[in-house]
Amino acid sequence: MLNAQHLSHNFGPHWALKNVSFRLDKGDFLFLCGPSGAGKTTLLRMLYGALPVYRGSLSVAGFDLRNLKTRQLPALRRQVSVVFQDFKILPRRSVYDNIAIALEVRCLQRVHIDRRVRAVARGLGLENRLAAPCGELSGGEQQRVAVARAVVVNPQILLADEPTGNLDPELALRMLDIFRQFHSYGTTVIVATHNRELVERHPGARVLRLDEGKITYANWTGAEIFEGSEAEDAW
Repeated sequence: MLNAQHLSHNFGPHWALKNVSFRLDKGDFLFLCGPSGAGKTTLLRMLYGALPVYRGSLSVAGFDLRNLKTRQLPALRRQVSVVFQDFKILPRRSVYDNIAIALEVRCLQRVHIDRRVRAVARGLGLENRLAAPCGELSGGEQQRVAVARAVVVNPQILLADEPTGNLDPELALRMLDIFRQFHSYGTTVIVATHNRELVERHPGARVLRLDEGKITYANWTGAEIFEGSEAEDAW
């Protein structure tokens, strides 16, 4: 499902990732931990095809991202959904439209789109906000819209970059339950987070810590710890 081998990436003189290697199977749930600037967002962007793979190899959902062609990006992104840290919502469109657009580009029947949008909105506590313009929502509500748009398409892989950062503890745990629900359907889920409580609420998940672009901790054998930098836990 996902295989990264000796993956490195730099922005000028700064190395955001250094020799990162790990594997995930279909249906795995991974928490990607580490301090700000550790390389978590860079790694997620590479998994989504938003950053090129120059050093190392990376395969995601059957796609070789080292040799990915521009014309293949839409096909990759039909398999991989992302909850962005900056939401990327359409502020003048309604909550309903922001969620539905992910299904509309797939040319699905309107009755199917409506059923899926309302079900996901209900699960995220947005059922009474569907007609509201997204620009009028709170930050936490906008974040939930971003999550709804990502999960409504039933992706093979779901990536989430700090998805609970603007939410109160109760909503954060509710959102984790949404991710766990999709995980139970066989979706591979990767959540980048600083929230230790979320990780502790899902003890069966894989956990990987990045620090200065290096893997310093992993709780399963499918990841390679950077030599000489092994940590006792993810924190």
